[in-house]
Amino acid sequence: MDQVEVAVIGAGVVGLAVARELAQRGREVIIIETAGAVGTGISSRNSEVIHAGLYDVGGSLKARLCVRGKALLYGYCEARGIAHRRCGKLVVATRPEDLPRLEQIAARGASNGVDDLRLLDAADTLALEPALRATGALLSPSSGIVDSHGLMTALLGDAEAAGATLALASPVTSGERDGDGWRLRVGVDFELRAGSVINAAGLFAAQVGQSLGAPSPPLRFARGHYFSLAGRAPFSRLIYPLPMDGGLGVHLTLDLGGQARFGPDVHWLPDTDPATLDYAVDAALAPVFEAEVRRYWPGLPAGALQPGYSGIRPKLSGPDEAAADFHIDTGTPGLVQLFGIESPGLTASLALAEEVANRL
Repeated sequence: MDQVEVAVIGAGVVGLAVARELAQRGREVIIIETAGAVGTGISSRNSEVIHAGLYDVGGSLKARLCVRGKALLYGYCEARGIAHRRCGKLVVATRPEDLPRLEQIAARGASNGVDDLRLLDAADTLALEPALRATGALLSPSSGIVDSHGLMTALLGDAEAAGATLALASPVTSGERDGDGWRLRVGVDFELRAGSVINAAGLFAAQVGQSLGAPSPPLRFARGHYFSLAGRAPFSRLIYPLPMDGGLGVHLTLDLGGQARFGPDVHWLPDTDPATLDYAVDAALAPVFEAEVRRYWPGLPAGALQPGYSGIRPKLSGPDEAAADFHIDTGTPGLVQLFGIESPGLTASLALAEEVANRL
């Protein structure tokens, strides 16, 4: 039976960041991934936004690790030459009665340690982005975008350079405590003994936890669709409406080539089996997206939105419930489990890695 000091289950951005952190601290690490490549789940189906830390409750893991992770991520991207841009973001109010909500978001962001926020009136907002319809906005200069695949490639490279090993197409089927460590069954007939295990399996986290006989909270899945814009958008910043139930609204994000995409919306799913989830984007949703976008961009050309892609987020809260915090479970000896790692998980990935390594 092969033996390793730490097994990290899941090779998304968080699992890779954790493996890198542990390997660079001198731990012997194997990364075990059920898919045939890294980052094929949540990490490759999102907006690729570097969040500033505006929305989450002060003192929460999401708030603290987002702000810390943002600083780490910008520094890491600059040091490693990973494509990114600190383009800034506007959270837009389109009605006078919505202005107090902008003030609330600004106050929450400030309490989280985001010290560069500016409330703008309509004239100042339109001076920055003339194509908007707005009665006011909140400017977040430190929001940005990142090449998530380039980030994951760099994280994996760092982890392997520090001695970590990657095993692809290797689903963990079961496991149990074995003395002061863990015995894991991987695939059909392979067994691995690990001193410690990190469950960073994303959409599969609850299933992995259950297969290890460890407590696992129920997850809810929400699918978010994205539509791409045919042609160039007249914006240089990310444009966000006010938050909605379960998400941040149908917002405009830019990729590093300047192409605009809109999304995600929120569709709660009855199915929580990640192996059978449907990622199709129904073209019939385009009129719904157009109506949402025209609230803040009335000049959106008719028929300019094309189906893009979808992503599915593992949530610890359901419809009409307050958004749940990240959940890091250390209640089982030698096991750290990460549940509900959705937005801002990409931004927080390096800070999450520090947190996990400190708790192990």
